[in-house]
Amino acid sequence: MDVREFNRTMWDKQVENHNPWTVPVSFEVIAAARQGCWSVVLTETKPVPRAWFPEDLHGCEVLCLASGGGQQGPVLAAVGARVTVFDNSPRQLGQDRLVAAREGLVLTTVEGDMCDLSAFPDGSFDLVFHPVSNPFVPEVRPVWQEAYRVLRSGGSLLAGFNNPAWYLFDSVQAEKGILEVRYTLPFDSRLLSEEERIRYLGDDAPLEFSHSLEEQIGGQLEAGFRLIGLYEDVQNTPVGHYMPAYIATRAIKPKR
Repeated sequence: MDVREFNRTMWDKQVENHNPWTVPVSFEVIAAARQGCWSVVLTETKPVPRAWFPEDLHGCEVLCLASGGGQQGPVLAAVGARVTVFDNSPRQLGQDRLVAAREGLVLTTVEGDMCDLSAFPDGSFDLVFHPVSNPFVPEVRPVWQEAYRVLRSGGSLLAGFNNPAWYLFDSVQAEKGILEVRYTLPFDSRLLSEEERIRYLGDDAPLEFSHSLEEQIGGQLEAGFRLIGLYEDVQNTPVGHYMPAYIATRAIKPKR
């Protein structure tokens, strides 16, 4: 199975189905951002601390990595950043262009695989903003290696990702209030039968993969990053009532 092609199709369908992560921000959100009142998320509920961003984003070159949907990119553009939104889904990128056209914002959209940023030269960006999206690729270390390469010295990587323990549980049973350990880690939805995959994820959902904390956090360190911030976040699911489902990290590319 071609994971990238399958997930591109499924995320395009998510736009059609109005998945919350595909719904563009409102006029009011952009207007507030232009006045300096703004926030964005890497995970589900907690806004990213403002201290994680440069004090002044005007002219800052930002790569919103696997971050289409008309949400984070337009907000950062509205506060003055020079934003490039990179995503595998044409429909998701279309949502960013929709907001940009509606609000008179300047941003660039590029379609591609988050594991391959060869469209960009070394040291192209000051900030890489990477919300929860790497569960949709089988290997995560290339994401960190490419993010490190395209960042300038002293640049920051802000990333959100799933707590891998979330994938242990039967989501259907969890909706009934029963926490049943059903799957082993690492979780790879390609290994499920089609019936089981649809039961677990839905018939229009992209393929998902769990990644260990060794791959997520250790992988950033291996790529050369220095970790300087971390927080956890909850998920609005039955499992989320019992454990943090997300982790967000702030890492920098050390100055040479």
